[in-house]
Amino acid sequence: MSIHTIKKILQARVYDVAYETPVERARSLSRRFDNNILLKRDDLQPVFSFKIRGAYNKIVNLTPEEQGRGVICASAGNHAQGVALAASRLGIKAVIVMPQTTPEIKVNSVRSLGGKVVLHGDAYDQASARARELLEQHGYTYVHPFDDPDVIAGQGTVGMEILRQHTGPLEAVFVPVGGGGLIAGVSTYIKYLRPEVKVIGVEPTDSNCLQAAMAAGRRVVLPQVGLFADGVAVKQVGKETFKLARKYVDEVITVTADEMCAAIKDLFDDTRSINEPAGALGVAGLKKYVEREGCRSATLLAVCSGANVNFDRLRHVAERAEIGEQREAVLAVTIPETPGSFRRFCRTLGKRSITEFNYRYASPEAAHVYVGVQTSGQQERLALIHALEASGYQVQDLSLNEMAKLHIRHMVGGRGPAAAVADDATEEVLYRFEFPERPGALMEFLGQLGQNWNISLFHYRNHGAAFGRILVGLQVPKKEQTRLKRFINQLGYRHWDETDNPAYRLFLK
Repeated sequence: MSIHTIKKILQARVYDVAYETPVERARSLSRRFDNNILLKRDDLQPVFSFKIRGAYNKIVNLTPEEQGRGVICASAGNHAQGVALAASRLGIKAVIVMPQTTPEIKVNSVRSLGGKVVLHGDAYDQASARARELLEQHGYTYVHPFDDPDVIAGQGTVGMEILRQHTGPLEAVFVPVGGGGLIAGVSTYIKYLRPEVKVIGVEPTDSNCLQAAMAAGRRVVLPQVGLFADGVAVKQVGKETFKLARKYVDEVITVTADEMCAAIKDLFDDTRSINEPAGALGVAGLKKYVEREGCRSATLLAVCSGANVNFDRLRHVAERAEIGEQREAVLAVTIPETPGSFRRFCRTLGKRSITEFNYRYASPEAAHVYVGVQTSGQQERLALIHALEASGYQVQDLSLNEMAKLHIRHMVGGRGPAAAVADDATEEVLYRFEFPERPGALMEFLGQLGQNWNISLFHYRNHGAAFGRILVGLQVPKKEQTRLKRFINQLGYRHWDETDNPAYRLFLK
């Protein structure tokens, strides 16, 4: 057991600036899942994130000479706000390097707290490299966002408060994971006092650096990370944090973006507060654990780690929350193009609430309907599909089809020209992309993509997030298909070939 870390947690100086945040019962979640579900509300900190704890504890423990040189850090937002506030309270200069994709609410907050902001790169790793360059040039003192004993100790006070505030039975604590500072501190402290309590990390499925490291038995570098939960978009777990996490963390659960959206809604329903995607990870993981284990009457606690979310993002969160909770079925249904067919189709749907209804004429014989229907869960969705098929309808379940949910639902109504059949014919191919969202990024992307092939379809929607999502159709001669794939791989953006996606073939092709 790391007695040294426990001692540092007990001696951490966080309460000069941080609050002892409450542990609250989530009444709606508890009732719905038949368990006693508790929330550790660190989204209520002065900077709306737990990060103030570790940042202040690190800076206040610097020597006077180190403080005098000023501090620098790299952060996607929450650590930056913690460093800026801590430095301001101590009268120290703070330089904060943030990715250009950082939500505006976090950039403005850092500036309002007195930090000097330098925007650089598209992700944390590039911002970190720039911060190291500035450190060498100006002699600042570096404040790491997670991989530092004093930062870990500061975050560990979350675990100390949990055990002090809740002394009764506790089966598991669910902790969001990015670089690992929070879970390293929390797991070390909880396992020291109450080893029977499970400590479970929660990561996005596309940013699972701790899960990958625990599976490999060593730290690994993820080739790419998803940017939806920008607060935990880290390619490699910290060295110090992994030493502790691999000893004291019981397991890591991963969740999808839709499941995070559903958890944000759950938190709003229970607390009337809006957590950011990373802040809601603990609740999303807790729900997955309950479904997997089938536990009842257990006491489970989720750490709510942050609430710094752009208002613009709420549109996307609201759209996806019902799908993440499996309370919406998204279906493509082919119906006869005959008088009365719409009425018969609606009668088959019954009195279910319709969330979306898009229609596209396909031929004199058939029409395709893109329909969203509220359901109570997976079982009702499957029962609805069975009922439609039993009534003679052809049904495609698009509830897990990312392209359909992101793009097709906004594009039903237009079709491209029929494909030619000659060997050298030009065909439309379809790709979905994610690219870092920053001023000018869209035009830069178009400039790279449209210089070789004609763009025949394009859909982009700003979600107020750190990344843009685009659907592109390109007219490409068959003989150039290989060159296109090579070109797209060289662009370096995350991408998916959607040419064979059934939603595209039904509604747009």
